Amino acid sequence: MSYEIFARKYRPWKFEEVVGQLSVVRTIQNAIASSRIAQAYLFSGVRGTGKTTVARILAKALNCADGPTAHPCPDREHPCQFCKAIHEGNAIDVLEIDGASNRQVDDIEPIREMVKYKPAYTRTKVLIIDEVHMLSTHAFNALLKTLEEPPPNTVFIFATTEFNKVPATIVSRCQHFEFRKISHKDIINHLMEITRREGITITPAGLALIAEAADGSMRDAQSLLDQAVAFSGENIGDEDLKTILGTIGQDLLMRFSSVILDETPGEVFGLVETVVAAGYDLRFVFGKLIEHFRALLLVRSVEKPEDLLALSPEGLAALRAESAKAGPEDLLRYLLAMQQAEPGLKYSTMPRIYFEAFLVKLCHFRKIVPLRDLIKDVEALKESGPKPPIRPSGTAPKPAVPAGGASRPAPGSGPGPGPEAAPPKAAASAPKDVFARVLEKLAGDRAPLAALLGQYSSVIFKDNVIEVIFGSGRGFFVTSIQEKDIRAVERAASEVLGRETKVRFAEENATDGGPIRPGRELESAMKDPAVQFFMDTFKAQVLSADPVAASRDAGPKGRGPKEKDS
Repeated sequence: MSYEIFARKYRPWKFEEVVGQLSVVRTIQNAIASSRIAQAYLFSGVRGTGKTTVARILAKALNCADGPTAHPCPDREHPCQFCKAIHEGNAIDVLEIDGASNRQVDDIEPIREMVKYKPAYTRTKVLIIDEVHMLSTHAFNALLKTLEEPPPNTVFIFATTEFNKVPATIVSRCQHFEFRKISHKDIINHLMEITRREGITITPAGLALIAEAADGSMRDAQSLLDQAVAFSGENIGDEDLKTILGTIGQDLLMRFSSVILDETPGEVFGLVETVVAAGYDLRFVFGKLIEHFRALLLVRSVEKPEDLLALSPEGLAALRAESAKAGPEDLLRYLLAMQQAEPGLKYSTMPRIYFEAFLVKLCHFRKIVPLRDLIKDVEALKESGPKPPIRPSGTAPKPAVPAGGASRPAPGSGPGPGPEAAPPKAAASAPKDVFARVLEKLAGDRAPLAALLGQYSSVIFKDNVIEVIFGSGRGFFVTSIQEKDIRAVERAASEVLGRETKVRFAEENATDGGPIRPGRELESAMKDPAVQFFMDTFKAQVLSADPVAASRDAGPKGRGPKEKDS
């Protein structure tokens, strides 16, 4: 077969053609130019980043007819016999070995014997061992002495994708170069050059899809382009690429983010059914959704996101419009919540239910009030507290009028200070204004509690008792208040009113008909020996405690103690 795949056809011929490994290439070129060639090199990095290619170019640089040189035979069409033989893998003195197939000590012994002799055909004998981490411990030990003191004109080059498995004794005898993942931009530029030479039509968005799927591997990107040409011909469409790569389009991810940001949980189940019916793995979809929200946060936070995202202008505009639905803080909360939930989806026995429930939870995320906002509400209560009325200049203040309506003489106008001259009681003020002062007093030490009590509906004063009423359906506010919280509110109310005051809490339209004193049932439950036994045995935790309704013959209903028979 005369066809040559792109990964081999466009393999770099010289150092300048290596993509994405500038620091490695420049260091090796400078070493060759200054005749500082090491006895052994170790190249590590992920697949398809150029380790074996650079090893072959280094072998050519050491054995070129004009070498050793940092620029071996730049003309690919008319190379010297040494460079041509090394590139084609026919050079006698350049031996390339697969570490996975020759991993035993018996396989290393012939190599040790071979390096004892001078090069027969070229200037320098080069031994390239690919996937060197696959060698056994005994094979590594057999190489140690030869590697430390190799014969003249002999260079070892090791390549591995798992650097951590190479023994430290080997690493210490080599110059180590780490090959990094190739950036999306470099992969896209290289693929554009290939498509130009091959006459292939593909959109920039399609190239971005290939680069993303390649994940930093140039060889993977070239193989995927080969596969796309085999599937679609010379005109490659974006939809064909999505089919080949099994990736999720931006439009589907936009539908997910719209459901979350628009807070429409009813649409979650239909969307999940769509991706399941299309055959997508929900864990893969979840990972893509995390990347999508990362892109939304990036567009919302960075002035020039096009420098960091490989997207078409249309895709970038769509991301800008979508990210405008929420602030950067909300997008960050969504992103962090997704990252924390990802392990749960990975190990869930029912991933679909987990995925659906989590998406519904995200739809309600923005309804959660941050503590910072609650504190701001308390501070607003401070500013909106009772203030003295503004009187016109020159107008004498009017005497205070008690709740009964009868006027009282101003201080000093009568024969003496009688009971009528006493200042009005604080209870004569509007109940809400008085309770606002209580919350203001409470906010100094217990700001979260003051913020919680600020959600009340109405206040009723009865003698020395303040009854705080929460709206119907807000009983959870009442049950969350503990006995110690009640004491703190009573202390604040007593200081504001100048007398000992009790505080009670209730819910509107409560079924039991009376004010609720939260916290007592929970404290009683915690002291119960049976509850303690269950907590110790099952590692349980008491979340709430409700009083048990009295039986028919248990006497009269009520929250107080049962009256004794006379």
